[in-house]
Amino acid sequence: MTGKQFILALFGTFFFLNLSAQTVWSLEKCIDHAAQNSLTLKQADYAIQDAQLREKSAKNQRLPGVSGSVSGGLQFGRTIDPTTNSFNNQTIGFNSFRVDASATLYNGGRIANTIKQSQIDTEAARLDAEASFDFIALSIANTYLSILNAEEQLKNAQIRLESSQRQLERTDKLIAAGTLPKNDRLDVLAQIARDEQAIVQSQNAIEANYLNLKQLLELDPNADIKIELPDLNRVSAQADIDHLTFREVYAAAIGTQPQVKASQLREKSTLLNVDLARAGMLPTLVLFAGIDTRWSSASKKVIGTTDAVSEQEVFINNMPVNVGFPTTIPIFGDNPYFDQIDQNFGQSVGVQLSIPIYSRGQNKIAMERAQIGVLNARVQTEQTLNTLKTDVQTAIANARAAKLSLEAAEKTFEAAKAAYDNAQSKYELGAISTFDLTTAKNNLDIAERDAVTAKYEYIFRLKVIDYYEGKPLKLN
Repeated sequence: MTGKQFILALFGTFFFLNLSAQTVWSLEKCIDHAAQNSLTLKQADYAIQDAQLREKSAKNQRLPGVSGSVSGGLQFGRTIDPTTNSFNNQTIGFNSFRVDASATLYNGGRIANTIKQSQIDTEAARLDAEASFDFIALSIANTYLSILNAEEQLKNAQIRLESSQRQLERTDKLIAAGTLPKNDRLDVLAQIARDEQAIVQSQNAIEANYLNLKQLLELDPNADIKIELPDLNRVSAQADIDHLTFREVYAAAIGTQPQVKASQLREKSTLLNVDLARAGMLPTLVLFAGIDTRWSSASKKVIGTTDAVSEQEVFINNMPVNVGFPTTIPIFGDNPYFDQIDQNFGQSVGVQLSIPIYSRGQNKIAMERAQIGVLNARVQTEQTLNTLKTDVQTAIANARAAKLSLEAAEKTFEAAKAAYDNAQSKYELGAISTFDLTTAKNNLDIAERDAVTAKYEYIFRLKVIDYYEGKPLKLN
């Protein structure tokens, strides 16, 4: 064994020993992990939460609105006393409180339609998240199968390398016996080099696909993971691709694909936009009520009285005479704060009817835009269905083509194996050269690689069909 061969063998040994100590991930575990950790799915979940909050906000529009206000300050110069509505030329301190409540009795069905629309939008957001999950799950399944393909290719490449090394030993013996020329050894060495290259390529493919899988799972690139080896023969055996019809798969896809349901819901949402635009042309009736009170530093109250004599000039026999009349003069003092708050407490209740008369054409434009939105949503739904139809047709065609490719690759492999076995027997008898033997082996190696690739391609195409039929993505 050469130094290079020893290094490759050692690397392979540590590679598989390392894999044995790693956490084993099934396809289901990978998909479940992505569902919990994918940033794309987290964004979709936030979109659902936002839609739910909009729905809650729409429902709360049925409740009365209550607001309060408090004001206070100083008035200077000629001002109006807020408690007496009389003019005053002194500095006045003031304070007021007010609470208002209102409830919409009628607004053309705007609240009810907004609630319906928000409920539809929430469901559409949930379906968008489901569509994102399905896309990620399908990507994970594709990468998962790519790893299995690369690992099987690596295993086969290592077996081929061992076979080539044994062939080198036999060739050396035949050369030593004088049966073969020394140059035949070069053909075997070239074959060993190709086998070593195939090992490196498979190892690189494994590493690249594992990195891709970690990225899909939002894992650290240095995380040690190993995927589970499922029973893929059972997957192929359970498939009945020849009896699949486009009509059956397409009908199942329409009923299960979330993007179709989401598009149909958004079309319903745009229909409600028309009703909302129409509500802008209808009257609005609002019930309102309010309470308020206020305080002023200029407010006075009678705190007592004092007796006095008021003189008034009268005429007696045409002679002016001053006559005194007893009178009571009130004594004013500051009106206490809380007394004013109680004295000035007022209430109000009523209804307000708002009738749109002229809106500069805005309501009409809103109606026309809503109607255009309905037409656009219908086109988008048709586009979604057409895209789905094309995708289903392509998926079925790819699955059938993959099956034919697999059958052809398996036949080619069996023929190449028989040809190689025959060439090896002739080689042992000295009937063919080493070059002829290595050529037969190269043909066998190519056929084996193609058969393995075709197998995993067929399995993936079957999983795509399962996806459109709404079946869970499983390999066991």
